[in-house]
Amino acid sequence: MRFASTSLHPAHVLRVATYNIHKGVRGVGPNKRLEIHNLGLGIEALDADLVFLQEVRLFNHSEAKRFVDTYVGWPKMPQADYLAPEGYEVAYRTNAVTREGEHGNALLSRWPIGDIGHHDVSDHRFEQRGLLHVPVEWNGVRIHGIVAHLGLMHSSRVRQVERIADFIDAEVPKNERLVLAGDFNDWGEKLDAPMRAIGLQRATPDGAAPLRTFPSLVPVFALDRIYTRGFRCSSAFVPRGNTWARMSDHLPCVAELELD
Repeated sequence: MRFASTSLHPAHVLRVATYNIHKGVRGVGPNKRLEIHNLGLGIEALDADLVFLQEVRLFNHSEAKRFVDTYVGWPKMPQADYLAPEGYEVAYRTNAVTREGEHGNALLSRWPIGDIGHHDVSDHRFEQRGLLHVPVEWNGVRIHGIVAHLGLMHSSRVRQVERIADFIDAEVPKNERLVLAGDFNDWGEKLDAPMRAIGLQRATPDGAAPLRTFPSLVPVFALDRIYTRGFRCSSAFVPRGNTWARMSDHLPCVAELELD
């Protein structure tokens, strides 16, 4: 069992991580392997106050049959609950439904959470996409966490950013702070400008290059990002190494935020 120890970073710093966990499984065919247990250890090691997760399963019948329910098999509980260190609160909503199961977005929070919301931003019937919206109370400050996983086509992503803007305008008070994080699939680095237009800044220290997270073995693209409103980013990093590279096709992205 994993336990949520007291954070090792200063109390005035909000540490946020985003991670596409690839449904907790890597490989194909006979080489397919279950990584959900290693992912749990990795997430605990990030020591993040908020962990934004994509491609998380509530259930999947075929994978549960493939990986027999032993100590190192398919967990009996939903993946988000399994991955949450002891003491963290969990929010999860389904984005996509398949023949054998489903997957969606999750938020793991060291801090109390409010009512969980979900908003469909699918652009066409071949890709089911959604936003998970979770208010969090951090040190007496309300933060709106939004977990996103955008589409594979640029035109879809542009329209989805427009829907994100409409959602924020309708659901997030203008005087409250916001963290939008996830897998943006922005291969061409074209979304920062429309994000700035709706008041969101990418969480990287001033002058720093984008943090590359994909593919995990030799990261070339900065697909996994954190955008904020009402914060400044004091530091950001991507964990590297063989252990992280084997757990998912993405690496996590971590940022330390301070009130602006």
